[in-house]
Amino acid sequence: MIELYHNGMSTCSQKVRLTLAEKGQDFTSHHFNLRAGDQHHPDYLALNPNGVVPTIIHHGKVIYESAVIDEYLDEVFPDPPLHSADPHQRARMRIWVKQLDEGLHAASATISACTAFRYQFMEGKTEAELKKSLDGYVDPGKRARMTENVLQGVDSSFFRPAIKRIAKMLDGMQASLADGPWLTGDTYSLADVALTPYVTRVSHLQQDWLFNARPRVADWFDRIRARPAYKIALEDWFNPDFLSLMEARGGENRDGVKAVLGSG
Repeated sequence: MIELYHNGMSTCSQKVRLTLAEKGQDFTSHHFNLRAGDQHHPDYLALNPNGVVPTIIHHGKVIYESAVIDEYLDEVFPDPPLHSADPHQRARMRIWVKQLDEGLHAASATISACTAFRYQFMEGKTEAELKKSLDGYVDPGKRARMTENVLQGVDSSFFRPAIKRIAKMLDGMQASLADGPWLTGDTYSLADVALTPYVTRVSHLQQDWLFNARPRVADWFDRIRARPAYKIALEDWFNPDFLSLMEARGGENRDGVKAVLGSG
């Protein structure tokens, strides 16, 4: 019934797979190699003009944007519900989900690039080849951001606000979790689904020292990883090469990240 266009390590894809797993829904997989540009193929752009993953097709209807897909799935597969019956908790859930499109997703992408994926981008390239790759970004803003992130890593001017935004996210989670085991209280919801890939990415990048001062976040993450859906939706799709890269390079950059956050 469901076709899913996705990528194993894509945080947005992970959100949708997690919702599907929590709902007990199988899907036909169309797994994309984002580094190879599968998402820019004309056939896919006809489905999703933004050229990003994920996208689903359900009963012949196309839905994209991960937050929209998750709400759709929660409506069409109502059992078990991934929202509280309480209107206030549902409002809190939507505030968490909304934040991802208001800087959190971009911040996660930046810290990933600066601490780990820059090395993958540079690997095997001459200076001229690297410049050609970076110049290939059509959008001038993205080109400037990627160039600085790749060449300067945690010293990039884009890194500091990004890692501080991630720290702010963790602070907000720590505060919210004072009210219950999940982000909106007693009910596991789409808020927890939405934040799971981003907290996972912090851990994969070897920055989980950030959890030390936020014990409720650490406990939440333990509960998240204990859910059967986490293995189905995330662990079973992890790319070992990417995990190794993030572990090695993230660890090397840990002191640099601490220095940026400690600089005020």
